[in-house]
Amino acid sequence: MRDFNADIKSFLSEIKFSRSDLSDFALILVGALIQAAALRLFLVPADLVSGGISGLAQLINHYTDFPIGLMIFLGNIPLFLLGWRHLGGPRFATRTLLSILAFSGFTDLLVLFLPSAGVTDDLVLNTIYGGLLLGIGLGVVYRGRGTSGGSDILGRILNWRFNITISQAYLITDSLVVLAAGFVFGWTKALYGLVLIYVSGLAAELALEGTNVIRSAMIVTTQTEAIAQVIMRELERGVTILAGTGAYTGEPRHVIYCVVSRMDINRLKGLVHDIDPKAFMVIGQAQEALGGGFTPLKRDGD
Repeated sequence: MRDFNADIKSFLSEIKFSRSDLSDFALILVGALIQAAALRLFLVPADLVSGGISGLAQLINHYTDFPIGLMIFLGNIPLFLLGWRHLGGPRFATRTLLSILAFSGFTDLLVLFLPSAGVTDDLVLNTIYGGLLLGIGLGVVYRGRGTSGGSDILGRILNWRFNITISQAYLITDSLVVLAAGFVFGWTKALYGLVLIYVSGLAAELALEGTNVIRSAMIVTTQTEAIAQVIMRELERGVTILAGTGAYTGEPRHVIYCVVSRMDINRLKGLVHDIDPKAFMVIGQAQEALGGGFTPLKRDGD
């Protein structure tokens, strides 16, 4: 008990809110509202479960009529305390607590404003739109550097304690909840729940990272200088020339490395082909580029 009180005092003393923090809090609130709307408009009316604490709350509500939002909050308390103890940090605690309170509060509050029957009785539409809306809300919370609590916290703890990957931890926790939903709501809806989890994951990634996926290219050519110059001139992108050695011939080779937007990749291939049709190119997908004409590089929290 003494250690817990000391943790509380340390947590309160370390809380300092900047303008960036307030922006993050606003994103977390918006994301939580979107998630709650997905739950009330599509998941609950269709008896679809997406896993996690909210899924367990739906199953309990089916038998007891206890408020789903209240059960989400109560179910997250032990996980929040575990996360605070093992994952730590006032930033984690503040953002996670806000996300849990907002999601559970909005979930019960929206009952007063949204139709209890949802907007459609089509199971496929509920799965698709529920998954999209849920994933977008989760992605917005992530953009606010928050977590959704529940399986997010449990997944990180399993990763830390048992060296299980985050994706495997999510698969374990969500699959157990969906398995339980199969016994309660039927296996057809449980299978649709698996589709919903997949759709929400894609939507969360899209909301978090956006559609501006970039491409990285490595080019092995005998016309290094000419290709580098045309990339800088025509595409207005920086180029890095790396020193390499051909493993088969043992001869030194230069490798051009550059990052371009997705819309410029065909132009890049055309420019390289015009100068050296025998060039070797490897094109990969990059999630993010910071600095150098792309998104400005900022310190976390700025």
